[in-house]
Amino acid sequence: MDREDDGNLMLTDMQIVIIGGDARQLEIIKKLTELDAKVYLVGFEHLDQPFTGAVKEKLHDIHFAEMDAIVLPVPGTNPEGEIETIFSNEKVVLTEQVLRHTPSHCTVYSGISNRYLNKITKNADRRLVNLFERDDVAIYNSIPTVEGTILMAIQNTEITIHGSSVAVLGLGRVGMSVARAFSLLGAKVKVGSRKTADLARATEMGLDSFHLSQLRNEVNDIDICINTIPHLVINAAVIAQMPSHTLIIDLASKPGGTDFRYAEKRGIKALLAPSLPGIVAPKTAGNILANVLSKLLADDLQERKGT
Repeated sequence: MDREDDGNLMLTDMQIVIIGGDARQLEIIKKLTELDAKVYLVGFEHLDQPFTGAVKEKLHDIHFAEMDAIVLPVPGTNPEGEIETIFSNEKVVLTEQVLRHTPSHCTVYSGISNRYLNKITKNADRRLVNLFERDDVAIYNSIPTVEGTILMAIQNTEITIHGSSVAVLGLGRVGMSVARAFSLLGAKVKVGSRKTADLARATEMGLDSFHLSQLRNEVNDIDICINTIPHLVINAAVIAQMPSHTLIIDLASKPGGTDFRYAEKRGIKALLAPSLPGIVAPKTAGNILANVLSKLLADDLQERKGT
C-alpha cells in the first residue's frame, strides 16, 4: 500500500523502545511521538531536548513484553551486542534474552546488521529489518553522503576537484551517486568493480572503468580514491602503488575496506567515514529514516489489526 500521502497514518497504541544514540534518532523520536506512538528512550539520559510522549528509561526498566518494536541506531550493535551511545554513559547491550521477552510480533529495526544481531534475532525468532538494505533509504541517503564526501575532498586536498583524477570503488547506490557527482564537478573519474554490469553502467555514464583485479595498476596516477566496498580492497599492495599525495576516503561500514595501518606508514591520508549523513546532515538523514520507519510501523500495525 502506498502511504506517502496518507494523512491518516497514525501509530496510536504502538509501544516502541528506541535505543541510542545517534543524532539521526532525534528526528525519529520526533516523528514517532507526533504520530501518537508511546516511545521509550534508552541511552538518552543526557539528552536535554524534551519530547512529549517519550519517556527516558534504563534498559532493565523496560517492559519488553509490551513492546511492538525496537529501534536501534544506524550501526546497530558491535560484535558483542553493545550499542554505542552518544547521549549516555550507560553501557547498553542488546541480548537474545531481552528479545525473547518481547511479543512474537515485535520487530527490530536497525540501519545495518552484523553476525551478532542476525544470530540473536534468529534465535529469538524475531523479525529484523535493516533499513539501509532498502533502495529508498540507500538512494535518499546517498545525497548527504555525496555532499559529505565532496566536503572531505575539499578539506583534505590542495587541488580542486575539477581536473583531479578520482577512482571510485564499487558502483552500488552510493558509488553511483559519488561517481556521478565528482564527474559533474569536472573530475576525471574511473570506476572499479568486479561486476561486469557495473563496468557496463560506468561506461554508459561516460566514465572509465576497470576490473578490481587490476586495481594495483589503476592507482598510480590518482589524486583521490573513494571506496564503497565493505571488504579489504585497498590493501598494502594497492597503497604501495599510490602517489604520496593521494587521499583515500573510505565510505564502507566499519572497519572499512582500507589497510589504514599501511596507509599511515606510507604517509598517505586515509579517512574512514562510514556515517557521513549523520555527521554532515543529521536532520536530513534522520528525516529519511523517520519517514520510512513510520510507514513500516504503520503497515505492521494495520496488519495486526487485520485492516
